[in-house]
Amino acid sequence: MTELKIPNHIAIVLDGNGRWAKKQNRPRTSGHKEGAENVIRIAKSCKKFGVDTLTLYAFSTENWKRPASEVGFLMDLLIKFVNTKLKELIEEDCSLNFLGDLSKLPAKTKEACFDAIEKTKDNKSLVVNIALNYGGRDEIVHAFKEIIKKGYAIDDITEELISDNLYTRGQSDPDLLIRPGGEIRLSNFLIYQLAYTELYFTDVLWPDFTEDDLREAILAFTKRDRRYGGL
Repeated sequence: MTELKIPNHIAIVLDGNGRWAKKQNRPRTSGHKEGAENVIRIAKSCKKFGVDTLTLYAFSTENWKRPASEVGFLMDLLIKFVNTKLKELIEEDCSLNFLGDLSKLPAKTKEACFDAIEKTKDNKSLVVNIALNYGGRDEIVHAFKEIIKKGYAIDDITEELISDNLYTRGQSDPDLLIRPGGEIRLSNFLIYQLAYTELYFTDVLWPDFTEDDLREAILAFTKRDRRYGGL
């Protein structure tokens, strides 16, 4: 059997919650709830496999266009996720971080995010990034605004400086992007960081995505020849 080459950093687009619920003849909200439960299951699997960083695309800057009732449910779901799952993440020695413009979140949701960051900041086994009110283009705009505010000159701008002003500053770029749900696109996710990331797409809907599916994705990654433009 092929030995797995474990990616240091895995990014996942959490896609298919609504379609999963529809297949079950259940409301879309139940799909989001099951998708949130799967975050913990896959985080534990990543820790088991030896992954260092897991980045999950949960709510994009474009998702505000969804019905207000669904957006409100998602904001409340995050609070419930932190309140019920934080103890488990701490026991697993996972740190929780959030990528995106948190300033536009409802006050209670924002408070839950910052509380989770503070309570897990010293954990080392796995970094779990949740991309929330996140957009890849918005992140690049944010980075350049930060660079300008800090007074850098044009000739000072390098790839390293841009990376240091992204939401993922201090972290390695993803080695592997997994997109469940059958769609084959990036959807404005980590578009700067994914320059040399290996991409893996599957029809499995996110709530059904299991440790075995994760292993299959890592196995596909193992077989890739990453040359970064070289021979």
